[in-house]
Amino acid sequence: MIKIIKNVEVFSPQPLGRKDILIAIDKIVAVEDSITLNGSHVQLIDGSGKIAVPGFIDSHVHIIGGGGEGGFKTRTPELVFSDLVKGGVTTVIGCLGTDGVTRNLNSLYAKAKALDEEGVTCYIYSGSYRVPIVTFTGSLLQDLILIDKVIGAGEIAISDHRSSQPTVEELKRIAADARVGGILSGKAGIVNLHLGDGEMMLNMVYEIVSKTEIPVTQFLPTHINRNERLLHEGLNYVKMGGFVDFTTSTDSLSKEDLQAWKALKLYIENGFEDNVTFSSDGQGSLPRFNEKKEFVGLDIGKVTCNYEQFRLAVKNGVAIEKTLKAVTYNPAKILKLQNKGTIAQGKDADILLLDHDLALVDVIAKGKVLMANHEVIVKGTFEL
Repeated sequence: MIKIIKNVEVFSPQPLGRKDILIAIDKIVAVEDSITLNGSHVQLIDGSGKIAVPGFIDSHVHIIGGGGEGGFKTRTPELVFSDLVKGGVTTVIGCLGTDGVTRNLNSLYAKAKALDEEGVTCYIYSGSYRVPIVTFTGSLLQDLILIDKVIGAGEIAISDHRSSQPTVEELKRIAADARVGGILSGKAGIVNLHLGDGEMMLNMVYEIVSKTEIPVTQFLPTHINRNERLLHEGLNYVKMGGFVDFTTSTDSLSKEDLQAWKALKLYIENGFEDNVTFSSDGQGSLPRFNEKKEFVGLDIGKVTCNYEQFRLAVKNGVAIEKTLKAVTYNPAKILKLQNKGTIAQGKDADILLLDHDLALVDVIAKGKVLMANHEVIVKGTFEL
């Protein structure tokens, strides 16, 4: 019930130096230079030679799998709990994508509850690619207020040949309902937007922001590193105060300039370290289409990719505290997850321990050790 991580170098994500961290049940009770407690009820974790960072937040995961664009046989499998642990993900947001028919909100909610029970924190979005969006109650506003797990809408597809081609008025109404629902429920009410490779890019969002009182921060467009044109358009968007999300598992990773770590470096160099997040698109189908928009192949997103891109960023000279913001502090702020994203008194005890080569050694989520010395010890299997 009580744990002390001793003598560990803490990044909160800001560097705090060498500290002891006291955990009681599922909360961080203290972060001090030295903490001493004795007794059989106290578990000591040696942090010598290790780095403590906040647990990662992945804001875009197809936790029940996705519908494959190559037909029924390409439907992707649901998320395996141990993969979250291996990727250091302690908070995850589940969503529906292209397939909002054979994948549905009831299953999404049940999977979110299961992941909670297995040891991490999970929320979900209402809706899918299509507009009008499908909700639990028949109203996005009511979903946000009445359904505990719902923190926003998404992923709603725009600028994509697979989208339902929503109008500005339709998207405006979704954003308005999300905003009011968020205000009344104390949630983010974020609208998670899937950006395709179409010519429209963010034009619909620009029109809504310029002609209404809805702030640019109500939207979180993802897949911004899909192509170079969209990546640089995203810079204009964050200059307006908006947030953008880089996908870490994508078939564009073969193009170095579009890798999430390199996109992050570009935005940091332009002064926007507080406006970017990483998400994995884990278990989502990553289809490949030819110039005629015909399906030619498929990959599957991996929730471990956020950690891989985090490590690449730091290895390539991006400061660890700036890189950490994209997977901890920034998504917590954008999604209004008050107890997540930092190592500080009163926050949830979601902590990763890394060695100085940034290899993941230990994972603690809600005060429970899920990985110790590189080995996953809680696999999420059900036992009688």
